[in-house]
Amino acid sequence: MAIEWLRDDYRVTTDIAEFDFDVVHRYLSEVAYWSPGISREKVERAARHSLAFGLFHRGVQIGYARAITDTVSFAYLADVFVLPEHQGNGLGVWLVRCVLTHPDLQGLRKMMLTTSSAHTLYARFGFAAPAEPAKLMEKRAAG
Repeated sequence: MAIEWLRDDYRVTTDIAEFDFDVVHRYLSEVAYWSPGISREKVERAARHSLAFGLFHRGVQIGYARAITDTVSFAYLADVFVLPEHQGNGLGVWLVRCVLTHPDLQGLRKMMLTTSSAHTLYARFGFAAPAEPAKLMEKRAAG
């Protein structure tokens, strides 16, 4: 069941049937530093297998976020963006707040994310550097 949040002329929804994947794919493949060249098929598949959030202004998609989660103990916050022409109005903060208040993300033991530029944004929600970074490991794709 989709959930939505309203604020003035803005709306966040988890109903991916409403998402404009042209907007989401264009941003993630052409603008975002973390996913250059990602295919549209992968963007849509990732949304279908995550808890995805679309941010809309008067019916036009202007932002996106998704939580990769088992809804019990862990979530990874990914692909958070607000289109540049809509930044500076607190919409990124609101989008993250909507994600964090989703009922399926309550009571988790841990939520993680990576960022190279938005530490201040996420710190206001309690995100911090890992307490035990030596325990973290990763496996990267070749190339």
